Amino acid sequence: MAALGGTPVIILSPEATRSRGRDAQSNNIAAAMAVAEAVRTTLGPRGMDKMLVDMLGDVVITNDGATILKEIDIEHPAAKMIVEISKTQDEEAGDGTTTAVVIAGELLKRAEELIELDVHPTVIISGYHAALNKAKELLEDFAIDIEGSGDEALLKIARTSLTGKGVGSADEHLAEIVVRAAKAVADESGVDVDRINVERKIGGRVDDTIMINGVAIDKERVHPSMPAKIENAKIALINASMEIRKTEFSAEIAIKTPEQLQAFLDEEAATLKAMADKVRESGANVVFCQKGMDDAVQFHLAKAGIMGVRRVKKSDMERIARATGAKIVTNLDAISPDDLGEADLVEERRYGDEKMVVIEGCKDPKAVSIIVRGGTEHVVAEADRAIHDALKSVGCAIEDGKVVAGGGSPEVELALRLRTYSSELKGRSQLAVKMFADAIEMIPRTLAENAGHDQVDKLVELRAMHQQGEKNAGIDVFTGKIVDMWEKGVIEPLRVKKQALSSAVEAATMLLRIDDVIAVKKIPGGEEEEGGRGGMPGGGYGGGMPPMM
Repeated sequence: MAALGGTPVIILSPEATRSRGRDAQSNNIAAAMAVAEAVRTTLGPRGMDKMLVDMLGDVVITNDGATILKEIDIEHPAAKMIVEISKTQDEEAGDGTTTAVVIAGELLKRAEELIELDVHPTVIISGYHAALNKAKELLEDFAIDIEGSGDEALLKIARTSLTGKGVGSADEHLAEIVVRAAKAVADESGVDVDRINVERKIGGRVDDTIMINGVAIDKERVHPSMPAKIENAKIALINASMEIRKTEFSAEIAIKTPEQLQAFLDEEAATLKAMADKVRESGANVVFCQKGMDDAVQFHLAKAGIMGVRRVKKSDMERIARATGAKIVTNLDAISPDDLGEADLVEERRYGDEKMVVIEGCKDPKAVSIIVRGGTEHVVAEADRAIHDALKSVGCAIEDGKVVAGGGSPEVELALRLRTYSSELKGRSQLAVKMFADAIEMIPRTLAENAGHDQVDKLVELRAMHQQGEKNAGIDVFTGKIVDMWEKGVIEPLRVKKQALSSAVEAATMLLRIDDVIAVKKIPGGEEEEGGRGGMPGGGYGGGMPPMM
């Protein structure tokens, strides 16, 4: 509402609520800090797990920050921005999602302290960006080059990523699989994790997880009389229905005599046999069909000694095409020997209680599948998430060739150097740089706290070691001692740290720029609000902290 000559001028809807200045900033910061606090206890090898139960009763047990924030139902718009950090971190680096969210929450907490001291948000933002640029420069300075160092460094990265992810004693076994898989698909453009097919199979233990040099798809042959094993396979990929299609318009066929009925059935049988004959004549002995396959077609394929698999996912079809050199045919009449792919072996194998079709000896060797095993669905799912993070981490290390020590050592070293850097700045920006240094030290503090150690004592010990020049000194969460993380074998890709800092600063500064929040109440009985959900009771921002989930 505004005033014109003493007469009020209504600008906003009467249902709209508005908060400005400190109130808006405090509310947004509180929401972001609540999200960070929700995942902070999962950080590190000794972090705790979260059990997430949805409306249907489905349960997810995990300590992966990206998964937790994706599963919970968050309404507050500022909190949703923090969730976006975890998504970005997961896509860009794979690991470090919790780290990014925790740092963002701590940056906002420190910024609120400066705002209370009448430091303008613009000054804080400027200081944070200066600190971020300096931090990236410093990270590059003390990062360690691993190019040409062999698999040992990659194994350490994989083990570091897998530790504390719920895979128990299988981290050594999984680390070897992850490194082999990442190196198998690596090329000049980097490591494309999407080329690594990961399938979950309940049964056995996590130690039973295996890697296949080829493609494994979660399907089985459609007819028991088909061969279960084909050597020197000629593979046809068909994206067409191998059954009688229904017409797109209504039609009636008048059959008056038994001879006409028999002729109709004979024609249908001949049509289906012709489909199988076209596959056989092309020279194929394995068929993967993206759509349905009639029983009669299955019979004729089995009679010809051809293995058939139906209703294969589009992503699997594309993966098989890339691995074997086959072309996906959309018209069965056009199939030819030139469209076929090649593989040394196609075989149906049993894993647990289920069967899978495995393609090995592919034309393109850069095709790998990992079959994840575990005693329960929750164990298998968590192992799958752990393998994904480790694959991304190893991929980053292969692409960039640079790593840093873990255990909170880079954060303490950065904080030490940033405090020195802040003294070179003029004005209030140096306060923001100091707060940035304090904020990133939340990582080693949280690692110590989650492991049951005194966070203040450990942070003081870490600072003392780094001031003495021990730049790789970090906390061993299992013993509580301060040790050299590089010698301990705890290392992380440089990209993970840089991306976590960048994402955290971008989200924090965006929220600090907001000084006015206007929200429209939810339409009674409706699903959506006219101006977006405010997250407050009644759709506004006027009455305290909203429910986060």
